[in-house]
Amino acid sequence: MEKKLVYFLCTGNSCRSQMADGFLKALGSDQYKVQSAGLEAHGLNPRAVQIMNEAGIDISGHTSDVIDPEILKEADYIITLCGHANDHCPVVHNDKAERWHWGFDDPAKATGTEEEIMSQFREVRDSIKNRIERFVKEGR
Repeated sequence: MEKKLVYFLCTGNSCRSQMADGFLKALGSDQYKVQSAGLEAHGLNPRAVQIMNEAGIDISGHTSDVIDPEILKEADYIITLCGHANDHCPVVHNDKAERWHWGFDDPAKATGTEEEIMSQFREVRDSIKNRIERFVKEGR
């Protein structure tokens, strides 16, 4: 059976889409090919790398990429993780793709002490993990 291609999109491909990418690769790589990208490439957020390591997933080798129209055309699932990406995602000429929006707060915008900021990163990470687990369990 051919694996379905999931394309996670975010504004900067630095936090949320990277976490979703890491979790789906870890939990569903037998069923899915996974890619992620952003409207812009902001670079991999070091806090996202740190909190994913805490969850046992190494995303330090990931790159922050801009949306590739060829991958968009091939995707079976196009999933936006922030409202900005959902509103500004390029027009997709792909009739087979299911397009979903899973909105999560941007942990990179968190303020406060380092501990409070990291707490927000962990909260978003855990929410994304729960959503990915449901996606894999439901087979979509």
